[in-house]
Amino acid sequence: MLLLLLVFPVTSAIADHPTSLDHLLRQVEEAHRQDARIRKEREQRFLSANENQKALLEELRNQVAAQRDREQQLRQQHADNEKSLQILQAELSARSGNLGELFGTVRHTAGDLQALLRDSLVSAEYPDRAEWLDTLAKSKKLPSITELERFWLLLQQEINQSGKVSRFIAPVTDTNGVTNTREVIRISVFTAIADGQYLHFLPERNHFTVLSRQPSRHLQKVASSFASQDSGYAPMIIDPTRGGLLSMLTKTPTLLERVQQGGVIGYIIMAIGVFGLLLVLLRLTGLGRVAGQMKEQLANPGEAVNDNPLGRVLLAAGDAGERDFDAIELLLDEAILRETPALQRGLGLLKLLAAVAPLLGLLGTVTGMILTFQSITLFGTGDPKLMAGGISQALVTTVLGLIVAIPLLFSHTLLMSRSRTLIQILDEQSAGLIARQVSRRD
Repeated sequence: MLLLLLVFPVTSAIADHPTSLDHLLRQVEEAHRQDARIRKEREQRFLSANENQKALLEELRNQVAAQRDREQQLRQQHADNEKSLQILQAELSARSGNLGELFGTVRHTAGDLQALLRDSLVSAEYPDRAEWLDTLAKSKKLPSITELERFWLLLQQEINQSGKVSRFIAPVTDTNGVTNTREVIRISVFTAIADGQYLHFLPERNHFTVLSRQPSRHLQKVASSFASQDSGYAPMIIDPTRGGLLSMLTKTPTLLERVQQGGVIGYIIMAIGVFGLLLVLLRLTGLGRVAGQMKEQLANPGEAVNDNPLGRVLLAAGDAGERDFDAIELLLDEAILRETPALQRGLGLLKLLAAVAPLLGLLGTVTGMILTFQSITLFGTGDPKLMAGGISQALVTTVLGLIVAIPLLFSHTLLMSRSRTLIQILDEQSAGLIARQVSRRD
């Protein structure tokens, strides 16, 4: 740089074209003075900047020292705060005593009460009351007196409502899926009815639905009668499982559905039962009519009539005339044998039906078990409903067979007894006729 500065004046001087050595010397001295002045100015600027940097460095050093002092102060303040916090925590533990366990119990009970209130029928009348309990159950801080009082009031409300019958307006969805506003009668926390129909409470939607199938007519009449009461006491059906038993009761098959579970074999057994019942009624009617006619004939033995078995036996004895006793006895036996099939008509068929009905029930049992084992082979035992059809057929056909067979057996015995009674009357009267013939000839 210095060389350039030296060259520059020289070049400038050369450019001025000095005319003499003195002129050249003056130009060189002038250039030297300018160069010295420039160097001094630069030196002054450097010294001034150096002083500024020293001042800035000193200021930064002071700031670092101040921050270090502040760090020490903050450390000391943190240590003092930790000691104070420990002292306050110890004081809090000493003052609270067993309240910590109490508040833990409150939070646990709040969670249980929340689940209970969501499923309770009372929540349909007082909705959204269980939402606040979720905040209390999940809170990490100690509950206040106000929160404890509110928690106690919810408990007291549930206890009080569990012993009351209440009427209120609520949305009810019928079996067609249409939702209407109805007057709902809540019986404690167990049962709810509307318009004489039993309801099912849906906690997730907080409204009622009509049971897809209502219980028996007797239970519906009880509900209607209870709904019409304004005061006093009245009988009512309650479900202690809060809807579980009523839902199961509605799934109980009716008599027609049970017969349908028996399948084709069940219908055959029912047809046999109906046919056997008609046969029994016909035979009871016929034997009753014959017994009445024979009773009238016994009242007038001298006037034999051809419209009853006894009258025909008497007529046969009258036709015997003066034959010997053996011939008369044979004629009477023939007449009685001729009347016996009419008196015992249908008894053999009735006995056969009584024997076939349980056999058909056994056939249905075997068929149902075959269907059950087929379902087990195809689908396994994971879903019992897949096996329910075969088991139902097996049991229903057995029951139907026994239901048909037992009355038919009793009816067969009754008809057999009546027919034997009538035949015995014929035998007694024939023996009496022979005895009278013997005494007359003697």
